Amino acid sequence: MTHHLIATRTLEAAVCDAKQALAEHDDALKWLLRPDVWQNGPLATEVWVFDTTLTHVLLVDHRWRGWVAPGGKVDAGETPREAAVREVVEETGLVVEPLWAPAAVTVRSYHPDWPAVMGVSFMAVVDRRLSLTPEDGQPAAWLRLDEPWQGYFPEDRLRMTRCVDWIRDGQ
Repeated sequence: MTHHLIATRTLEAAVCDAKQALAEHDDALKWLLRPDVWQNGPLATEVWVFDTTLTHVLLVDHRWRGWVAPGGKVDAGETPREAAVREVVEETGLVVEPLWAPAAVTVRSYHPDWPAVMGVSFMAVVDRRLSLTPEDGQPAAWLRLDEPWQGYFPEDRLRMTRCVDWIRDGQ
């Protein structure tokens, strides 16, 4: 297993995000507070980008994960929020401003052969008419929240729907 050292700034931001998240799954905060976590990264991040009607979510068609939110690894020295914004730009071409509170923190594996990592899911709302420029080989599209899609994390659709309710209720 490859070790990825997590910078103090990154770890502190991740702990803050985990404490502010609307939902915590898989004992994510407990996982993050382990004494050895700084040696055993990486951390992951993603953004649940909703359209202004809150009926669609922007997803990318990953080559083997299927439809998933834009996201990826938090690079050395980045905060999860900074990495989330960067990943959305890289994968969709959109510049987003995540809402103040993260949607969720989870501990899960992004590949059957990889160890579990903590991921922070942020939320953003943008105009669906904006032009997308996805990465080569990884199409991006707006999918309806009320219709299932094929993806590696099927529980995310329900979690996203709960966050839309939170946004509608005025944050």
